[in-house]
Amino acid sequence: MTILIDEPIWPAHDTVWSHLVSDSSYDELHEFASARGIPRRAFDHDHYDVPAARYDELVEAGAFPVGGKELAVRLEASGLRVPQWRKRSQSRSSGGA
Repeated sequence: MTILIDEPIWPAHDTVWSHLVSDSSYDELHEFASARGIPRRAFDHDHYDVPAARYDELVEAGAFPVGGKELAVRLEASGLRVPQWRKRSQSRSSGGA
């Protein structure tokens, strides 16, 4: 089990964001996030978006810091990555943007 977090570089809503993922299961990812008060609405298909203000706390709690490229490679290798085209397709079919 490894929970991974990339550096907070993704700008939105007056802050920057990190991605929090698991390299083995969604269950462990949801468990880790829930135990730290990260709301389920922050889950985006295969990762949680977390604000920069939570980065150090999540690393201290056991999330392993990696670069964005390594996070993507390890998520892909785990078989848990949801491709962008599928995310867009699911958003359209669920009435999202």
